Amino acid sequence: MQSAKLMNSIISLTQLPQQEFQRIYESCLIEAVNCQCCGYPVKLYLGINSPPYFYHSNKELNEMCQKQYLLDFPPQSETIVETKEQEEYSEQNGFRIPKSRSIATVEKTEPIKWSQPKILKGRTPFAINVKAPSSLLGISLDVEQKEAVTTTEGPLLILAGAGSGKTRVLTTRALYMIEEKNISPTSLMLVTFTAKAAKEMQQRLIEHASMPAAKLNQIVIGTFHSIFYKILLHHDRERWNGGRLLKWDWQKESYLRTSCRELGIDEKDFPFDQAIQQIGYWKNTMLTPNDIKPVDDWEQTALTLYREYENQKQQKGQFDFDDMLVKCYQLLKENPTILKAYQTRFHYFLIDEFQDINPVQYSLIQLLASHTNNLCGVGDDDQTIYSFRGSQPSFILNFKQEYPMAKVITLSANYRSDHQIVSTANDVISKNKHRLSKQMIAQYETSHAPIAFFPYDEEEEATMILQDMKEKIEAGATPEEFAVLYRTHTGGRAIFERFVQSSIPFTMEKGQSSFYERKMVRGVLSYLRLSIDSDDSTAITELIRALFLKQSVINDVKALSILNDCSLVEALLHVNGLPTFQKAKLKKIIPRINSLKNEKPVVALTMIEKELGFTDYVKKQGNEGNAMEKGSDDLNDLKVVAKKFVTVHDFLAHVDHMTVTQQALKGVTQESGVQLMTIHRSKGLEFKYVYVLGVVDGSLPHDFALESARKEKFEHLEEERRLLYVAMTRAKEHLYLSVPSYRRGRKAAPSRFIRRMIK
Repeated sequence: MQSAKLMNSIISLTQLPQQEFQRIYESCLIEAVNCQCCGYPVKLYLGINSPPYFYHSNKELNEMCQKQYLLDFPPQSETIVETKEQEEYSEQNGFRIPKSRSIATVEKTEPIKWSQPKILKGRTPFAINVKAPSSLLGISLDVEQKEAVTTTEGPLLILAGAGSGKTRVLTTRALYMIEEKNISPTSLMLVTFTAKAAKEMQQRLIEHASMPAAKLNQIVIGTFHSIFYKILLHHDRERWNGGRLLKWDWQKESYLRTSCRELGIDEKDFPFDQAIQQIGYWKNTMLTPNDIKPVDDWEQTALTLYREYENQKQQKGQFDFDDMLVKCYQLLKENPTILKAYQTRFHYFLIDEFQDINPVQYSLIQLLASHTNNLCGVGDDDQTIYSFRGSQPSFILNFKQEYPMAKVITLSANYRSDHQIVSTANDVISKNKHRLSKQMIAQYETSHAPIAFFPYDEEEEATMILQDMKEKIEAGATPEEFAVLYRTHTGGRAIFERFVQSSIPFTMEKGQSSFYERKMVRGVLSYLRLSIDSDDSTAITELIRALFLKQSVINDVKALSILNDCSLVEALLHVNGLPTFQKAKLKKIIPRINSLKNEKPVVALTMIEKELGFTDYVKKQGNEGNAMEKGSDDLNDLKVVAKKFVTVHDFLAHVDHMTVTQQALKGVTQESGVQLMTIHRSKGLEFKYVYVLGVVDGSLPHDFALESARKEKFEHLEEERRLLYVAMTRAKEHLYLSVPSYRRGRKAAPSRFIRRMIK
């Protein structure tokens, strides 16, 4: 059915602009939309593969009304009657703004119609080119894999593309060296990037080996940190005692807070997580404070904190995870006798995920392997996505220059993904200029092609994906077969909320904080909270910060509230000792806070931003200089949510529910269900069904990469393309790329990485 009743008005889907679909969908959830034939509530279908339509959950009733609808309302007779709400509100930039109130001068949004999804196809036709398997040690290997396994001497680079069986190659190579070449297991070092990968390799070795497990355990298998920390511990147990380790970011943050106070930096709004990441980057790229030349004020501040942080650690005899590698390198470099002892012990080095290696890790391995050059790196430069940790594709790209005698073997068979996915992913990554030339070859083909679909915005995107999953699960799929991938944590906000409202089990990254706990979001929401409860002590603290008042004012406000028998908000007008400009600002803002609760949430947010001065706070405290996360972005994301709600009370109830739910999930380890995760976290995983959110310019590629490209720096843009390649190659059979028309309330353009494919 293409039309239904909303209150006393007729809604026609054939004439309704796409930006209204989500609002009607939400109205259907509360049974506010009724069938024109029987008068009972209907639901709105909002999925990927078919245009929207109204339907009854009851199958018999639905069939009866569908037949009657075709008789009573033939397609050519459908009209749309404007509702009262449409008469009172105009559409501006995707928001419903009262016509009678001038909030801001913005351009009118163009109506958008629902678009059919489009098939994405790579240019390579499928050919029966299956890699003929052979057996070695009872393990099936193709020709390229077998060559990689049996090449044991000298430097070797194994280019292992997505789904090419690199773990199988690594473990088989270790077994072959021990069982066939009689190489002592004690002379092998196998380095992985995660403890999980190390455990998996250990299990595979035991599973396929003919020798006792005790002998296999003589192979040193572990992460960079676990292996090199043990070396430090062996040579100075007291200094490197585990009790001295700073395990958690909150411990590092406490050091930085102390430094901020000493330096006169306002610690309340300082982005400590960003500073911790920057310090880690410098250490992993082997830059001491004396090596760094700051490029801006932010880096100057971070450098000062870096110096103070290192001094405090040294004074207290503590260390962090980065020190395990940096200090181990110094130990080996400065003590030739110790280095010689380890070189005598270890002759062969196998490094997994070689594309993720950073300068300190590379320097350590290069130093240890310098006596034999029996260094085997297994990785894929097309999957280098951790530059923020110091990883560089140059270690793979320049391997042949570093080791002229090195052999390079490419594992070109993709055993994971359908041909159409592989071919399309090949097409995307081939546009990168700084990469080793190669092309993955799929080993099978299905009838499924990668799909690009076109929701209106983030909210509709989440609704369409959930509907598509429901259909597939009803047809026999299991939740564990699905993954939803996004570029940044905030990009997963809408899909998380939709899953909370559904019955489909899901799991997300452990420890991920709620979007509504972000600083800018808390700040702007404090105005709304105080409009409903002017004595909200938590909100008044956030408001004081947003108004650039000293935090000590909070105690004065509480006292003045009692003394003058007024609310905490009104008490702000009685604070003494404020500069004249702040008093004038308070006299303008405070009386207007109470009226916010009577506005539509999105209108109230716009008033807070434009009329109550919150824009000043965003500019000064919103990390607008941060390449990755800006306060203004958070504000725009919040407006997208706010559009769904009619009252401020309902909006805040939703915010609180989602915040509490996400906090509760932090302490829960749920192994089963749909996986919600960032693309970075998905690396190495595979799923039958994969949905990639926000494949538009500004999201993927990220804004910071586009800005760098405008300055003729293209390395970030190439990494963003690698990110999309990684996301696409997680899918085995079904791949869906979401291309929303609007993102953060603004018109969005399809990602330049796939634009030509969907024309």
